Amino acid sequence: MTVDAYHEIRQKALQRIDGSGLDPQRDTGRLVELLRATVDDYQRQAHLGESRSLIDPDATVRRLLQSVSFFGPLGDLLDREDVEEIFIEGARVTYLEAGGHLRGLDVPSTETENRQVVERLMAATDRRLDASHPVSQARILDGSARITAVIPPVADRLSATIRRYALRRETLTSLVELGSLSQAAADFLALTMRASTSILVSGPPGAGKTSFLSALIAAVPVAHCIRACEEIRELHVPIVHGSYYEARPPMLDGSGEISLRHLVKATLAMRPDLIVVGEVRGGEAFELTRAMNAGCGFACTIHANSAPDALDALVNAALMAGENVTERVVRKVFASSIDLVVHLERDVDPGGSGIRRQTMEIRALVPSLHDDFSSEPLFHRDRLGTALDWTGAMPPDSLTRRLDRVLPRGVDLTRVLQGGMSW
Repeated sequence: MTVDAYHEIRQKALQRIDGSGLDPQRDTGRLVELLRATVDDYQRQAHLGESRSLIDPDATVRRLLQSVSFFGPLGDLLDREDVEEIFIEGARVTYLEAGGHLRGLDVPSTETENRQVVERLMAATDRRLDASHPVSQARILDGSARITAVIPPVADRLSATIRRYALRRETLTSLVELGSLSQAAADFLALTMRASTSILVSGPPGAGKTSFLSALIAAVPVAHCIRACEEIRELHVPIVHGSYYEARPPMLDGSGEISLRHLVKATLAMRPDLIVVGEVRGGEAFELTRAMNAGCGFACTIHANSAPDALDALVNAALMAGENVTERVVRKVFASSIDLVVHLERDVDPGGSGIRRQTMEIRALVPSLHDDFSSEPLFHRDRLGTALDWTGAMPPDSLTRRLDRVLPRGVDLTRVLQGGMSW
């Protein structure tokens, strides 16, 4: 069956559905009858010489049923737990398996079908994808995935990425079991989360930054107030004291937008012990410079290729706010307020067990003689697959004093860093 033949049959079926009043999601029996009648009509015309006949009419009916009532050719992929990401480029669909293998969809699809699947996925959200909003992001599939879609005129064709993220609740302990952290590094980070420190989690896309941030949140004492802000909700750690907030796009008339920066600014007035920003991209970073004046810590993620690059990226994001503040001042504020940078990396495990995500280093910011960042690694991994070891360095005095105050009686910080004592 050619693409043109399938497209013709599908268009006629959709026209009949629109005029029938049936619900494709509920009236399955009637829908199958309608689709079969449409295919039979095409076959009769083909036998009269008007077009090529179908080799397998029943297969065409099944494909049409999946297309108009479910998620079309993407249905099986969306049901598979081993698929991490789905990439749609016009009529072409590829997907990334948990093992790190990129594969092409072996079921035929058209751009029109894929566009309708994307619109169906976004229909249950408050996000729009149309000529006035040709770039859109949304939480879909009951919060188990995030979709980013771009359509013409911004893109030459439909371009969308669906990222599935596990709703498992990562902890520092589970990250040790997965090989991302050493036990000593996990114990140290658990201690820092009791002291309202400010932590920047960096890494390339897919390195596990959101999962790592979830583990940090899970280590915060229940009595601490956590205010978590995200562009698209991905964090799912239960919060006893505090709440999650999600940005809102503008309405049809252009009003009503609530930006991520607006949310971060609002949380500063809500007496937080810890402000969490799922992913820093722009002007919301500037509001984090105020966190130190509010007496609270913050934790956020940012895309970067190294820990030093992450600090520069955070400064650049803060400058995007357009405030009348120089880069020198922003660097000085962050240099005095950020305690740690945790950098993550990813690759495909040579052993074939899937994608490997590991913490490469935990770096502490230390006092500097100039208005810039100065840091040293506390834990370091030479390369993916090697051990994450303590470097022998101690946190700066300002952080050490805060950590000493939350250490249980009789527990020494040096022993924690050495890995000789969990607490």
